[in-house]
Amino acid sequence: MSSTSQKHRDFVAEPMGEKPVGTLAGIGDVLGKKLEEKGFDKAYVVLGQFLVLRKDEELFREWLKEACGANAKQSRDCAGCLREWCDAFL
Repeated sequence: MSSTSQKHRDFVAEPMGEKPVGTLAGIGDVLGKKLEEKGFDKAYVVLGQFLVLRKDEELFREWLKEACGANAKQSRDCAGCLREWCDAFL
């Protein structure tokens, strides 16, 4: 099992609330700005897309690549973060 970043652990440790999109694992300043420009300004909006795609990590990763140019590691980190958050809170 791959290790997770501190950012990932911090995100999945508590309810999402109004956290900005940049708090998601794999999403830094550059990708966060691109997502914000497309209306995905909060982590819960990105979670909504993850859920619309029925928590299919491959589809979500492809969407994230198209939406903001995320690379394989960034999209994997973000999808894993959202999956783990869903497992804990949904």
